[in-house]
Amino acid sequence: MPLRYQPLGRTDLCVGSIGLGCVTFGREIDASASFAVLDRAVDRGINLLDTAAVYGEGASEEVIGRWLRHRGARTRVVLGTKVSGRLTRDRINRSVEASLRRLGTDRIDLLQAHDWDHQTPLEETLAALDDLVRRGVVRFCGSSNWGPGQLGQALSLAAQNDWHRLESVQPIYNLVDRRAEHGLLDFCAEHGLGVITYSPLGAGFLTGKYRRGGPVPQGTRFDIKPAHQNIYFTDRGFRVMEVLRGLAREAGLPMARLALAWVLNRPGVTSVLIGARHPRHVDQAFEAMETAISGELLGRLDRL
Repeated sequence: MPLRYQPLGRTDLCVGSIGLGCVTFGREIDASASFAVLDRAVDRGINLLDTAAVYGEGASEEVIGRWLRHRGARTRVVLGTKVSGRLTRDRINRSVEASLRRLGTDRIDLLQAHDWDHQTPLEETLAALDDLVRRGVVRFCGSSNWGPGQLGQALSLAAQNDWHRLESVQPIYNLVDRRAEHGLLDFCAEHGLGVITYSPLGAGFLTGKYRRGGPVPQGTRFDIKPAHQNIYFTDRGFRVMEVLRGLAREAGLPMARLALAWVLNRPGVTSVLIGARHPRHVDQAFEAMETAISGELLGRLDRL
């Protein structure tokens, strides 16, 4: 089954239903392993590469930049990165200049504000993003981890000031963390915003390899980023995982494939970002997409 491609929001960026999250590059896997993942992803039709200035303190962008140069693949991908921390005009401009240098490109397809900035006036942030689009340094802008209220403020200010609006949002979305369903997906559908979700396996939690009270394996996402434990290592998280384990056993499927298939079948999602340390993790996402899941089973997953 081939990937589905659709425009991201109201842009002319056409992205596949599976995208590649590049947080592992340079942080959890080296350049050689990262190249193998990128090669497999693009060979299979994935065209959305998502990174950020803070991933590996710039290492992820550097790896992608080297791969783009060695493969001559810039025109084959939609390149997205993020600016983190304070979203002042000066901070945004400096971050984008550094990202362009590391990525080895003269234009970013999608620049996202990584998180909401409670200190900088939103007007300053949006004006700086608009200027980058008008200068041609960035094609479109979006947000990551923003809620519908914050997006509403941004859309209103953009309309009032004739600025280029934010065109997308990137929320976490999986069987444990379903906050995107609490108004965000409906808001995006109403306003024509693209939705790029991340962490469909809950940083590996929904693969079933973690046990309540058990040790956290060294080198895993929960070891490298212990804060992820606060989201998933909860009573509810483990209940969801155990129900998923039972449903996967009934269906004769790996837990990861069933959890991925659920997200890939959710309405209102433009693209689902997968993380990968090995090319087989890319293949795993395609196996999930190609797996026929009954409406009855999807309904049982919905009710978790």
